[in-house]
Amino acid sequence: MSAEETGPDSGRSHAASPPPVPENSTRRPGPERRPSRSWFSIGFRVGLGALTAYWLVRSVQHMESVLMLVLLSLVIAISADPLVSRLTERGWGRAWAVATVIVGLFLVLGGLSALFIVPATHEITAVVHQVPTWLQQLHDHHSFLGRMEDRYQIIEKAKKQLGTDTSSLAGGVMGAGQLLITTVTGLFLVIVLTIYFLAGLPALKHFCLRFVPGSRREHTTALVDEILLRTGRYMLANVATSLIAGLATFIWLVIWDVPYPAALGVFVALMDLIPVVGSTIGGIVVSLVALVVSLPVAIATAVFYVVFRLAEDYLILPRAMKFAVQVHPLVTILAVLAGGTLEGIIGALLAIPVAVAVGLVLDDAVFPRITRR
Repeated sequence: MSAEETGPDSGRSHAASPPPVPENSTRRPGPERRPSRSWFSIGFRVGLGALTAYWLVRSVQHMESVLMLVLLSLVIAISADPLVSRLTERGWGRAWAVATVIVGLFLVLGGLSALFIVPATHEITAVVHQVPTWLQQLHDHHSFLGRMEDRYQIIEKAKKQLGTDTSSLAGGVMGAGQLLITTVTGLFLVIVLTIYFLAGLPALKHFCLRFVPGSRREHTTALVDEILLRTGRYMLANVATSLIAGLATFIWLVIWDVPYPAALGVFVALMDLIPVVGSTIGGIVVSLVALVVSLPVAIATAVFYVVFRLAEDYLILPRAMKFAVQVHPLVTILAVLAGGTLEGIIGALLAIPVAVAVGLVLDDAVFPRITRR
């Protein structure tokens, strides 16, 4: 062995040299360098996302009334589902149970409508026959209407309004016709969607639960069933308080011999379904009808409705809602006020079921996590 091979520098050279790489081994490639994105592409994507979000918001705003009707139909279907479930538990098919419940509801609503429409038709006929007498009294200076004509020139103002401002009259007629068409269309849509939702509610619930992870599906199913149960109880409690209001109205009007007590009782019961403002409107209408009897009876009727409204708001409704949906009365009132302010009558009707659902979700998912921290 030579000195060059055994010298001190030879050890360093061997130690510093990298180990030999086997021929059959493969070297791992290094991380690829991603091409940098330009500011133009980033801005284009951000702008496209903002425009898409704006378009979605505008679309929802244009479809707001339709979406509210769909939600109302779903709540009505959920409220009627316990009756269908009772029939299916007795061996009925789902289709036959839904058909029976729908026919029963139509019969009840038809009977109530007949009870209300027949007296209203007689009243309208009586008013039409009374119009010539009123026109004659307008020209009689010794009658009450004649003195009002001499003071306020009612006929002259009516002629000017009809003769010179025909555009406003036509606009009012067109607006009334459009309102009637919108109301009838909305009612038809609610009826059809309610039937569809009621027939396919189990399939719809099963489809929605498929988006929940399998580990939480059983727990979510129990939570959804609880929300549906309390929603049905809320509607039942609302109907019960409305029946109490209609029955109290019927008894009061019979005692004071006010005409058409049954029809006015049904009217008050239907109006009482609208939270907060419904019973007030019903009380005003009935008090005006009581003027036919006498002014003292009308005043007594107005006082009766004020007292009944206080009893309903602070005794009947909060207790029924707390038993049905287990929601604090203050939350009930605030939810109804918020829903009515945002979405009108339909929003007021749906406010409490939404408050119940939000409360259950908070109790189940949010508050336990806060407590564990």
